[in-house]
Amino acid sequence: MTRRDYIDRKALVMGQALEELLPTYGNNDGSNPISRCQGLPSESEVIRVLGLLDDVFYPGYREAYRTDEPLETLIIERLDEAYDILYRQAKRALPFRWESEYARQKGGVEHLSAEEIEREAERILGQFFCRLPQVREMLKLDVVAAYRGDPAALSYEEVILSYPVIRAITTHRVAHELYRLDVPIIPRQMNEWVHHRTGIDIHPGATIGQSFFIDHGTGVVIGETTEIGDRVKIYQGVTLGARSFPLDEHGMPIKGRKRHPTIEDDVVIYPGATILGGDTVIGRASVVGSNTWITRSVPPNTKVTPRTSASSG
Repeated sequence: MTRRDYIDRKALVMGQALEELLPTYGNNDGSNPISRCQGLPSESEVIRVLGLLDDVFYPGYREAYRTDEPLETLIIERLDEAYDILYRQAKRALPFRWESEYARQKGGVEHLSAEEIEREAERILGQFFCRLPQVREMLKLDVVAAYRGDPAALSYEEVILSYPVIRAITTHRVAHELYRLDVPIIPRQMNEWVHHRTGIDIHPGATIGQSFFIDHGTGVVIGETTEIGDRVKIYQGVTLGARSFPLDEHGMPIKGRKRHPTIEDDVVIYPGATILGGDTVIGRASVVGSNTWITRSVPPNTKVTPRTSASSG
């Protein structure tokens, strides 16, 4: 086969593929889940923000900086760049608050002007950046919890640099603040990135208290409406999930309901445990044993094992 034959055959295949692909991008009735989409938040830019905020929370840990450079110079430079990136990405994300399929199901589409979106993005960033000092104080407690919760940990520095829970909870605490401010898409991008990095999957909607520690971490799943108290310790392979998904008249899952469990203060959950349901509460200072399946509430100060598993069956 000559080079010309190859080019001709390739052109024929490409032409046929293009002709059949183009109709699949249409979205005249709004029902195409993957129609052509422009102006989405950039994943790489969102990840860049996480790196900049990591330098703010842990200066000198991830990326070395000049020791003769004042700390305030490092912090303001990172905050300044993070603000600019988040402002651009928030402007891209915000229309999906009103124009997504979920928003349409809730009652229609709002068409905000570019100026209104800019004002909302500024309002969000103002509140978000004011929360960063509180986030850093919570991260200090998370680092201490990891150090005290694992006898193999030899220093805080080792914990920050090498424990997957620190990356996961740092990202989650940032994403959760944006989630609370009703920013679409970006919080999920953040948590999916760290999920890929660590194997820990925490929905940005989950509420997590102080001094949180996940030992090892791989395979941990924490659902959107989960509520976790203070000083909770979780091991690998734990699922805090939904028991069922109530459907609307169109057969679609009803969103916005409490579907995931509540874990009160000082609870320990060992590897492989599964706790399901929005009405399920694990009482304060309880211990959930490995491979336990729980679908109903557990009183405070209770030890649950597979043999004594709390289920509705």
